[in-house]
This record gives sequence, structure tokens and C-alpha cells, in this order.
Amino acid sequence: MSEASGKSRLRITLTKSLIGYSQRQKRTAQALGLRRMQQTVERDDTPVIRGMIAKIEHLVTVEELE
Repeated sequence: MSEASGKSRLRITLTKSLIGYSQRQKRTAQALGLRRMQQTVERDDTPVIRGMIAKIEHLVTVEELE
């Protein structure tokens, strides 16, 4: 599947520090490509990415792109 197929994208921003949170949550943020606070990444809107966001939703903000 390519981006030309009309698949939506998500803009994910790390808004809270990872200090004091579990290694599992830190690794989830790292797997999304988030390394430092206020860093923003864009990812395809897939069930896998949505699940990762759900695990750290208290640490990130998410915007849907078109």
C-alpha cells in the first residue's frame, strides 16, 4: 500500500517527558520514532500505530492529516 492509495496519516507529538515512566512505555515511544519532547513524527494510520498510541496516549498528542 502506498500513500497514493488515499490512506490517512497521523501527526504524533511527544508532549510529556518519559522520565519516571516504565521501560515499556519508553520503548513504545522510541518505536514510534519519538526521541525527545516536542518532537513530531508522521505515521500511516494503521491499527498497529493506533495500538501503540493507545499505550502512551497520556504522553502524546495526535492530529489526523488528510
